[in-house]
Amino acid sequence: MENQRQTITPSLTVKNSEAAIAFYQKAFGARVDGEIMRGPNGGVMHAELIIGDMKIFLNDEFPEMGARSPEHYGGTPVNLQLRVADVDKTFETAVASGAKSRMEPNDAFWGDRYAFVQDPFGHGWGFSAPNEKLTPEQIKERAERLFAKQPAHK
Repeated sequence: MENQRQTITPSLTVKNSEAAIAFYQKAFGARVDGEIMRGPNGGVMHAELIIGDMKIFLNDEFPEMGARSPEHYGGTPVNLQLRVADVDKTFETAVASGAKSRMEPNDAFWGDRYAFVQDPFGHGWGFSAPNEKLTPEQIKERAERLFAKQPAHK
């Protein structure tokens, strides 16, 4: 992965990159790729982390450049999805490392084992692993059954 670019690379802004790097290492087994670039104030201007086979960029808030964390906005509509070998173990490790549970591990209607957390920096992370192979028709049937039990969104 080193010195290789994927087509899309997520870039996360956080209030404390040092703490975020430590969290991602503990929770997801991330490793730092290359040198961490610091800005004039000592904050992290650019760091590259590898989680599994995916690279992400990470930086501290730099309000003067429009770089703000989810905390500034009260959340984020963007989430990252990790394909993992063991959803339950990844979920437990993330929560033990400081993430908040947003969806406990479950057998999702689309055939994956799935869970979701919010990291301490406001970013959402979904964990999935193949659980059963379903046809599009089976997924549609299951989704319709599930949504029929839930109140409608407005």
